[in-house]
Formats: sequence, structure tokens, C-alpha cells
Amino acid sequence: MPRQQVIVVTDGDVTAYRGIRAACEELGLTVVKATRGNPTPIRGQRLIDAIMAAGDDAGRPVVAMVDDRGEPGTGAGERDLTTILASDQLQVRGVVAVAANTRGVAGVVPDRSVDKRQRIVRRAVNKGGQAQGTVLRGDTVDVLRKFPEVPVVGLGDPGKMGGSDDASHGSPVTARALRALLNTNGAAASGGEASPRDWSEEGHSHA
Repeated sequence: MPRQQVIVVTDGDVTAYRGIRAACEELGLTVVKATRGNPTPIRGQRLIDAIMAAGDDAGRPVVAMVDDRGEPGTGAGERDLTTILASDQLQVRGVVAVAANTRGVAGVVPDRSVDKRQRIVRRAVNKGGQAQGTVLRGDTVDVLRKFPEVPVVGLGDPGKMGGSDDASHGSPVTARALRALLNTNGAAASGGEASPRDWSEEGHSHA
């Protein structure tokens, strides 16, 4: 049986869900509604089954959410993220790592980020979607350090960012981040690594 392609977003609260759903509608993707929640409400094989069930006959990627609810340690969301990344039933196209103001976290260095102006940048971003440093800090991202082969795009708070990502306008910043992962070659999910040249950098910035 073919593996289900999935993109994971490390946020699952109500506003994030609305933003992710709006972005998915713009891109013709399906968001796995059962994964919304703060923290993520389902675990283990139930989580994998929900992702598998959301797929369609066309084999398009689905978008799942994981959320630690601000836990600086390894909380429910990071355990769920590990479950997804380690599953042999799924092909992970990449992870949208969402920035937060959580203290006491190591963070992750994203391959690219999308700032609040929808520009792809070679830096991290903060919660407001502003390019800032090289390490993105969030409550559900530290575990990504154990999976360096997985493509990671940094993002501010989905559905927010000072109105730049409002769901009523299709959450264009979140949509840009999802599109960036759709444009990678998917090699990481097949055991290889996605090269930086595989990223779409239309309207990019080296800031």
C-alpha cells in the first residue's frame, strides 16, 4: 500500500487551525481535522490512522497539526511529531515549524522560513513572522533536531502575524510555507535529503 504523503504544522490551536484550513483550501489540500487541538488530542496509531483516512485517490499530501500547548519539554505534540516522522505508513514531505515565545527550548535551524511579507528567507522567524537569527524557537520543534533529513520551513503564528496571515484572506503566509514544501523533491521522506536548490524561491530574500 502506498505511503500517505503528509506535511506537519507544529501548531493546533483554534486560530492556527482556521489559518491552516484556509491555506489548504487555497492550495487544494486537505487538513486532518482530527489533529487540531491544543495539545494534540490523539496519539499513536489513532493519529496515523486519521492521517491515512484523510488522503484521497489522487495521492495528494494532507496537512496534520501537532501542538505541545506551550510545554518547553517533550510534550504531547513532540511525541506525536516523532510518531509521524518514524511511521513507515507515511511519507513526510516536510514540517512547518511554528515560532513561539516559549522559554527553555533549544529550537531548530530551519532550511528556509517564510516571513510575514511572504518572502522565503534563509533565516529563522519569530512569532510575529519577522526574520530573526538562525534558530527558530517554538514549543513543538526541538525534536526536529533528531531528524535532520526532514525539510523544515519556519513560520510565525498561523492565522495571525499582525493581520498578515488572516484566514479571511486565505492565510497567504501559511500557504506560502506549505507551497515551499510542496516544491521540494520529497527526497527526505524516501531516505535522502532535500537539496536547498529544490526550494522554490520566487520572491525570495537573503535577509
